[in-house]
Amino acid sequence: MFKKVLIANRGEIAVRIAATLQEMGITAVGVYSDPDRRAVHVRACDEGYPLSGRTSSETYLRGDKIIEIAKMHGVDAIHPGYGFLSENEDFAQMCHDAGITFIGPSPKVIRDMGDKIIAKTTFAAAGVPVVPGWSGDASADGKALNSEAGRIGYPILVKAAAGGGGKGMRVVEKEADLAAAVEAAQREAGAAFGDSRVFLEKYITRPRHVEIQIFGDAHGNVVHLFERECSIQRRHQKIIEESPSPALTPELRAKMGQAAVTAAKAIGYTNAGTVEFILDPEGNFYFLEVNTRLQVEHPVTELVTHRDLVRAQLHVAAGHPLPFSQDELTQDGHAIECRIYAEDPARGFLPSIGTLGRYIEPRGPGIRVDSGVEQGSEVSVYYDPMLAKLICRGRTREEAIEKTVWALDRYVIMGVTTNVAFLRDVLTHPEFQRGNLHTHFLAEHPIGPSTDEIPRDAWIAAALLSGAASSRGQSLLTATAAPSGPWESAGAWRGP
Repeated sequence: MFKKVLIANRGEIAVRIAATLQEMGITAVGVYSDPDRRAVHVRACDEGYPLSGRTSSETYLRGDKIIEIAKMHGVDAIHPGYGFLSENEDFAQMCHDAGITFIGPSPKVIRDMGDKIIAKTTFAAAGVPVVPGWSGDASADGKALNSEAGRIGYPILVKAAAGGGGKGMRVVEKEADLAAAVEAAQREAGAAFGDSRVFLEKYITRPRHVEIQIFGDAHGNVVHLFERECSIQRRHQKIIEESPSPALTPELRAKMGQAAVTAAKAIGYTNAGTVEFILDPEGNFYFLEVNTRLQVEHPVTELVTHRDLVRAQLHVAAGHPLPFSQDELTQDGHAIECRIYAEDPARGFLPSIGTLGRYIEPRGPGIRVDSGVEQGSEVSVYYDPMLAKLICRGRTREEAIEKTVWALDRYVIMGVTTNVAFLRDVLTHPEFQRGNLHTHFLAEHPIGPSTDEIPRDAWIAAALLSGAASSRGQSLLTATAAPSGPWESAGAWRGP
């Protein structure tokens, strides 16, 4: 097993990886930008080294700087987390060339799966269901483009071959709009990814987004760890995930799991990854893409399978067989994850920056918070505004929802505006509670900004704190209560 692992990331995922490394007796090495020099993830690691710079392009995206630090300090392996360099085949190759283990799949797999056209062609040949489409040269022949779109049938989805996040994507309802949509998607894809190739797919109306967690090792073993429902999205970004999916029967679950394993074996996949599918209202599923990394939402899988995915990543990367077989994996209970963002729902979800004057996470049985912040942390303009992930497990979906709503009501974050109340409104929406989900849920059921952004109990505590702070001449957002102060003694704020 490795002796020292560098975490090429920041925030909550770096804190989470460091915890497993330390449990295993492995030295956790952190890196940090100038704004992050006092960040929680730096203190969570055993060693920390500066990347010298402020922006992502100057720091966490500088593979050369990270490799240099790793070599200088005797690092055996690098865990990229998610985002930043996690799906960068050049960085994975740099690690290999430097004699450092990259904790993830091979550079070739990352490269091939990053190209949606190659991925789709590969899996179609392996018998995995794919969305009807066309991947010819969209610029060469307008007549052929119109002919292929007509064969597929409108509405059509124009998609970028590289990248994701909704960039280079257009929905086309009729032939007259096709050429303009293709040109616009090509321009956007070229600017965002340096690759202007696009392809056509049949647009599935009201689809669910269901993904399968896969794991492979260097000994030819591949398993799946069941599904996650990720249909609640805003601007193609997931905000609430759960497992199991309320839409899957045992038969459909087995079929999708087997398709994901088939896909993984077709490309010789190793380590953790996710095969993403779309599921239509009739129960037909189609391959969407492969994410060649640990997912943001991996904790929901951990809570229902009782497996530490980071620990398994380390075992596989060190050359050991998978620590579990398919027969040993089961789903137990139901888990829901909410992504907690510093953003303002009343202002189009614009990021909210500032200092966290008060930060208290909810606690209780079955409640987990993966966080990269604390009271006093600075939320800056330089990085993604996600503060933490709230993950709750119950025996049933109903119990998991109830527990998550309870926890959101007791999540105290002051100093920035957050989406906590918005998330609560989604979870309490009747259609969400019925499990009637699809990727356009938020467009179909507009959820306005809550009039009670901060939970009732937090206002009670804030009022008590405000009085104590005023007597000491401190502001509400900078006051810190003593252990016997109102935050600890105001029992009502903790809830009944």
